[in-house]
Amino acid sequence: MSYTSALTIKRLRTVLKFGSAIFGLSALFLLVDPKTFLELLNLDTTDSLQWSMRMIAITLIALTGNMLSVSRFGSETSVVFSARVMVVSAAALGGLTLLIPAEFGWFTIAYAAVGFLFSLAYLTAFLRK
Repeated sequence: MSYTSALTIKRLRTVLKFGSAIFGLSALFLLVDPKTFLELLNLDTTDSLQWSMRMIAITLIALTGNMLSVSRFGSETSVVFSARVMVVSAAALGGLTLLIPAEFGWFTIAYAAVGFLFSLAYLTAFLRK
């Protein structure tokens, strides 16, 4: 028996779908132009860091697919589980972005805000009546 309302599940599915789109776009950016991404974060643009960004892009592609799959085809239990994981992960992404070992720029703040906003979106979906 589920203790989560159908409306909550619908909201969580929507946030997961939207999140998968944002992660997918980030993954493409990292894969195609990691140097610009690093420059926007005011980080070094060495070949090894660009390679690392491409590796992260592949991981984000996998996450994108999993989030989309769960949002479209997952049971209520898997939607709730994935959303709980994403509450923590999105907040951690925002926090980690703010710990960047570089001078803050507009992109750093925006990237952190995206993480925090997604965490808030999941929490709001859970808490709204």
